[in-house]
Amino acid sequence: MSLITRRKFATLAGLAAVGGVLKPGWGQSQGAEPPAVKVPAKAPAKAIAKEAAAPAAAPTAPDVPKLDRSIASPEEIWNDLIEGNKRFTSGKTAPRDVIAARIKTANGQQPYVAVLCCSDSRLSPELLFDQGIGDLFVVRTAGNVADPIALGSLEYAFEHLHTRMLVVLGHEKCGAVAATLAGEAMPTENLTALVNKIKPGIDRLKGLVHGETLMSLAVEANVHHSASNAIAESPIIRHEVAAGKLTVVKAVYKLGSGEVLRLGGNFEEVVKH
Repeated sequence: MSLITRRKFATLAGLAAVGGVLKPGWGQSQGAEPPAVKVPAKAPAKAIAKEAAAPAAAPTAPDVPKLDRSIASPEEIWNDLIEGNKRFTSGKTAPRDVIAARIKTANGQQPYVAVLCCSDSRLSPELLFDQGIGDLFVVRTAGNVADPIALGSLEYAFEHLHTRMLVVLGHEKCGAVAATLAGEAMPTENLTALVNKIKPGIDRLKGLVHGETLMSLAVEANVHHSASNAIAESPIIRHEVAAGKLTVVKAVYKLGSGEVLRLGGNFEEVVKH
């Protein structure tokens, strides 16, 4: 066997020994040695035992509201929502065990607040008020209009679930309000019905203000209009409000800051601006 052949054989034999095919020492000739094999160092036994004994990370603790919403005053309920909004704007939302909440509410719901708000994808009441599963009964329509379907949904909350507060929530730069202000013909009967529902609430602002001021005040005016419609066109809501069992709150959401600002007064005060 030539020198080249012997070396090649020794190398191959050494590799085979590493793989467990040949026993160590086979094929070693002329002083040739198989390549050194690096064996991973074992972790110390104490470290392994310590790792095995380490407890698993504790699951996120469920969020238990400090406020008893069944007996809280309307102002306490609203302040609770605003505290949630502050957590949302600061990025420090409360930790929640959503699995526990899902199981807890599987057999029934008792939402303490109903929210009538716009369908805009940037307006999610559960997020911006930092609330969990079962806390809010949400009805969303473009322009937060109180049409018969929306009112029927809200009546269910007040009549059967004994919800104690209605928040009518508009938002900056509402597309439905902007379309109504534009006054252009809508391409379908459904869209026409939508702007016709908003139109009476903002028509009186035209000619008084212009530009961004008009848009801002029109959003507020539409919130007041929707709240008035809800009370005027629903006997259940009207009765609950008169009996002091239901509080109606009007508010506007700021897209940039994430803040929810409560509106005071009524439409007449918006016009005075």
